[in-house]
Amino acid sequence: MNRLMNAPGRLARRLLPRHRGAVAPANRQTAFAVPAGAITALSGPDEFRRTLLQLVGEARQRIVIVALYLQDDDSGREVLDALYAAKARHPALRVTVYVDWHRARRGLIGRQHSEGNAAMYREFARRLGDGVEIRGVPVQGRELLGVLHLKGWVIDDTVLYTGASLNDVYLARHGRYRLDRYHLLRHRGLADALAGFVERHFADNAAVPRLDTPGAPATRALLPAIRELRQALQSAAYAVPHETPQAGEVAVTPLLGLGRNDNALNDALLALLQQARERVILLTPYFNLPRSVRVAVGMALRRGCRIDIMVGDKTANDFYIPPEQPFTTIGLLPYLYENNLRRFARAHARQLASGQLNLWLWRDGDNSYHLKGLLVDDDAALLTGHNLNPRAWALDLENGLLLRDPAHCLHAMHEAEWAALRRHATRLADYHALESPRRYPAEVRRLLRRLSRVRLDRLVNRLL
Repeated sequence: MNRLMNAPGRLARRLLPRHRGAVAPANRQTAFAVPAGAITALSGPDEFRRTLLQLVGEARQRIVIVALYLQDDDSGREVLDALYAAKARHPALRVTVYVDWHRARRGLIGRQHSEGNAAMYREFARRLGDGVEIRGVPVQGRELLGVLHLKGWVIDDTVLYTGASLNDVYLARHGRYRLDRYHLLRHRGLADALAGFVERHFADNAAVPRLDTPGAPATRALLPAIRELRQALQSAAYAVPHETPQAGEVAVTPLLGLGRNDNALNDALLALLQQARERVILLTPYFNLPRSVRVAVGMALRRGCRIDIMVGDKTANDFYIPPEQPFTTIGLLPYLYENNLRRFARAHARQLASGQLNLWLWRDGDNSYHLKGLLVDDDAALLTGHNLNPRAWALDLENGLLLRDPAHCLHAMHEAEWAALRRHATRLADYHALESPRRYPAEVRRLLRRLSRVRLDRLVNRLL
């Protein structure tokens, strides 16, 4: 963050993504036909944790976990214990975990230097053997320019899809939680597609080293292999058949996204917004919509669509630093996002007043909010880890599951999830309901003025 604030303007301009043009409609044909009864939404982080541990305990064939990180804390160790125990019970079970290479080799932002989570992986392997294979995926040579943000964990023939990573707060340990979305899809073909993708592109790839063994290479030594991996991923896709859903079935299409161009996930997301007729629900933890998404939302409003957008209150942001704690620069981000929301609410004051546009702020004590995704016209949904921000749009490796449900088989499930979210959310009457920047802490006001003066607030929004 400090490096960004000191970056020259020329570098800032080079790092800003270019605007994309119009996109083609989302592909309606390639899909798995999944029985609606095989798709379930879990109620929250407690059920998510119980379900994950139960599925791991029952696994017989494969466990493939892809996450931004598996943290060295009580929950991370609980999950690793469960993975090693499952392997010990069933030696033929293959257990592979893929995490972001850069994130695994550093400590938490704002904390003292450490060997990161990789030290825990090596410690478990020394004690319990090599039954759990943990690899680091470097999407780019530097974490700032792109991370592994794929979701979807495959346990035998079940897909557990969530935007969550694995640590105490995501698994609701020690009295706090970070809320995400959690869906179970029990379908062998879909599980094969997700597991097969990481097997093809990550397993035994020179750019994806083991993190649970000594002697991991330096990132610099991996740079040529990283470039090859990134090039391959930019044209990669899931293997998806052309199945036609029958009565009681839903079309499910896994989508991949990396980079500004030919990004199937971004294109599908835009197509959903462009094709919306009556209603859109948009969920994002960081209110920092890419320009093309803002334009699509504006056009949907002009068509008469009702749009609900739910974000976390700035105090429910995972970067928020309470006033009683020492402030670091990363704590500026929730205020930047709130400023974005204020400008958006001010620009759409008329639609807010009429109720056509509803902006919801989620807050539940000192817990945090991490939800992403779209619900459109009661017949389409996007489950994704995509933050719907410029960084996800252009830099990170993302994926999602597009659910098309014209028969409304999943309507009750989606409505129950939306109703549960609103229990801890407040609708903004107008932009005045947000805290005035004049009342921000002095250090926040100083940094905001500095960013605005050198025009780096735009760059920070895009990269963090």
